[in-house]
Amino acid sequence: MRQLIAILTMLTLVVVAGCARTPPRGPGGAVHVGGTVPELGDTAPHAWIGGHPYNHQVHGVDVSRWQGDLDWARMRQAGVSFAFIKSTEGGDHSDPMFRRYWAETRAAGIPRGAYHYYYFCRTGREQAEWFIRNVPRERGALPPVIDLEWTASRTCPRRPPSAEVQREAAEFMDILHRHYGQRPIIYTTVDFYRDSALRNWREEFWLRSVAGHPNVVYPGQNWSFWQYTGTGTAPGARGNIDLNAFAGNRTQWAQWLARRSQR
Repeated sequence: MRQLIAILTMLTLVVVAGCARTPPRGPGGAVHVGGTVPELGDTAPHAWIGGHPYNHQVHGVDVSRWQGDLDWARMRQAGVSFAFIKSTEGGDHSDPMFRRYWAETRAAGIPRGAYHYYYFCRTGREQAEWFIRNVPRERGALPPVIDLEWTASRTCPRRPPSAEVQREAAEFMDILHRHYGQRPIIYTTVDFYRDSALRNWREEFWLRSVAGHPNVVYPGQNWSFWQYTGTGTAPGARGNIDLNAFAGNRTQWAQWLARRSQR
């Protein structure tokens, strides 16, 4: 009996380990994603809840000034299929690396779009006008993105009610839609999504979820992009970089680009 119990215990441990395992570590301590993008990795791997991102065929990055010099051609060769670049925040700040990254990604042939970090101390119209002043309308560019999350700003600590958030953000999106010809994508976090009742919006979403699959963390919510880590690694980038997965396969990615790229 003791021998049988020992065997059953061992089998249970093997099953649990298999369900919770993360990919093996590569050079430098990073865990390689494997699958279709083996050169991408993560310096802080963990077991995933409800499914991992590594079996997705299309991966990309999002960047801001903090990434410094980037070798976009090398990243493209490594399997980076898209990039979202920070352009603006609030109504008076622009990212000093935006124009450089915008030109470099185009030269490297990486589809890219610009994102705006939204503040709650200015109107949606003011912020839309600031975004338009800084981001060119360009054939082939991805739709603009509105980054909706609670800010940690000392100059703008407001947390308005969901009705105000949705009203002002909708105006921002309507203005950008008219100008760029594509409806903006909403990037958001778990707490903001919950607090602002974004589940009621019929918009396209880019969801942050660094511990579990979006289908578990945001039940019932459709999404196109999943930001799955802020501690990612990619050839051509120094230090950590945000990694993202597209919801569909390569064929669906090509179809999405044909439908959602600016004209």
